[in-house]
Amino acid sequence: MDTTGILDEALQRLHTTGPERLGRLSNHAPMAVEALAAHGQARSVHRWLDLYTPKLEEFPSAVAPVTAADWRGALGDPRRAADWIDHFGREIAERPWRDVLAEWWPRLLPGLYGGAAHPVIRVGHAVRTLLAGEATEPRLAELAHGLGYWAARHHPVSDLTPLPGADSAAAALDTVTPIAERDGGFPDRLARVRSLPTWAAAVTDSDPDAAHRRLAELVRAATHRYVTHGHGDATMLVHAATAPNAVLRALPALPRPLWAPSLRAAWTACAAVTAMYAPDAPVAYTPPATLTAEEVLELALEHGDEHVIKLTDTALDVGDEQALAAALRSIELSEPLR
Repeated sequence: MDTTGILDEALQRLHTTGPERLGRLSNHAPMAVEALAAHGQARSVHRWLDLYTPKLEEFPSAVAPVTAADWRGALGDPRRAADWIDHFGREIAERPWRDVLAEWWPRLLPGLYGGAAHPVIRVGHAVRTLLAGEATEPRLAELAHGLGYWAARHHPVSDLTPLPGADSAAAALDTVTPIAERDGGFPDRLARVRSLPTWAAAVTDSDPDAAHRRLAELVRAATHRYVTHGHGDATMLVHAATAPNAVLRALPALPRPLWAPSLRAAWTACAAVTAMYAPDAPVAYTPPATLTAEEVLELALEHGDEHVIKLTDTALDVGDEQALAAALRSIELSEPLR
């Protein structure tokens, strides 16, 4: 993890900006700079930010404080993003951050799908940083921003009809049926997801280690699948891998009884994104060269797109040849940052 102070500088720079821009597009910068710093690219963080930050908007105005008495009414209200971020800032200032996370994780988990799953991804990056190094003020503030964004965009998905799945994560993803009408934005498509196959249903709350293993399997399968299916939507299918990986990163900071529910939510999110954006058929892909992880990261940084950086970050976590091929595929499919 970065010990130069550059990540903290970048987070302070970003905390004057809002969690979204243009109404619904997420601010990816905190996630991307954390990924770069985590993989030894802190020296490139400010140069990347100089290209990305002109897209961002100012931090939103507050409406009214979120309190213990009325927080449920503010849940899922994007107009209250500043209120929620301020609430979590106070909470984390008064209590250990792990205690705050453990209290709010089960409250927020049903709304994992809000904001196209970007809020939980942002939380996963923040937790990784805190687990890896010192809990500095900017890093704690970043957790508050991520949790606040998640609360503001909280969007539950319920009444899904369970369908037969498969034993392995890869096979279960193959059984996901694409929605009939694949147009419109994320909320419109999500509303059309009415059934999903089950997977890992036998993992119970009493077996957290099995939940951890299965979640790691899901991240690997979704990352590998991007190689042959990423052309369905080069940007949105990134989240089929990065959302469950964010949950996986958070597990070590959470009480073990929360691991199995986290697995179930991560699977539903991954499967839903697959149903919403997967192509009708896979395509074969052969990487242009056999590259090391460091070389792939350099190419992703040179390309600059925030989703490419985030998928590469997850691919490096998975660490095998097929995962690196997924990162290279995202570079080919995505528009570079200019």
